[in-house]
Amino acid sequence: MKPPSFAYHDPKSVEDAVALLGSLENAKLLAGGQSLMPMLNMRFVLPDHVIDLNNIPGLAGVELHDQALVIGAMTRQRELEFSDLVATHCPILAEALLQVGHRQTRNRGTIGGSLCHLDPAAELPTLCLALEAQVEVVGPSGPRGLMFADFPLGYMTPAIGADELVTRIALPLWPKGHGYAFEEFARRHGDFAIASAAVVLTLDAQGAIDRVAVAIGGVCATPMRMEAIEAALMGREPSPELFRAATAACKELDALGDVHAPASYRQHLAGVMVRRALVRACERASAGSKS
Repeated sequence: MKPPSFAYHDPKSVEDAVALLGSLENAKLLAGGQSLMPMLNMRFVLPDHVIDLNNIPGLAGVELHDQALVIGAMTRQRELEFSDLVATHCPILAEALLQVGHRQTRNRGTIGGSLCHLDPAAELPTLCLALEAQVEVVGPSGPRGLMFADFPLGYMTPAIGADELVTRIALPLWPKGHGYAFEEFARRHGDFAIASAAVVLTLDAQGAIDRVAVAIGGVCATPMRMEAIEAALMGREPSPELFRAATAACKELDALGDVHAPASYRQHLAGVMVRRALVRACERASAGSKS
């Protein structure tokens, strides 16, 4: 299929892009295009204007800054997958990226595009929720920051204005030796997740969980931070019985039901993915504490 007709715009600065967003009706931003282009071809979206962000300098890159990994919104997923900084300081991001589409899509797909598209089954929004990411957004009034927990307004609806764009994402660093795991169940590798789980944790000197973050994706209309599970795990020594009891909270989720899976199956899978992620994260944390 062919996309509908639209006017193409090629700004060379963030300010120019924001100005275009503020002056044009029915405009869409083009980042990696791995979601937008299929939606255009299938006529799911019909913009009058497409604003290309690919020639704006300074929107891509990875650096360490103030105890956080700061990632430009236009950074390709493939670059993050092979980044030494990511591997050293945020290894769960590299692990999650292996589940994102295929190599061809990761070559073009961007972290900012994935977050703004906000598909409930996408891996990067789930991960950013678990890591308590901070998102920088720029609009006519200048930059503003918001926590990723406040970023999803609803199904595929980010909390940014029609005249704003995301410029960078900051992932706060966990201490060296922390445990982490990203688990996903999909019909085929590269498909969107029917259920996924991101877990990051640390263990104290006695081997009990003293800090933990759990998020799930693919199950509800937006990624979900599982605070009930986190509360049940805090201060407890890891065990299969503890994980089974804690993940019972997944049965209360307002899960989606569609042609891929009924709501009850997604609830069940959410618990399974979280338990698997907890086991691997605890193994890594235990190994990290001995190294």
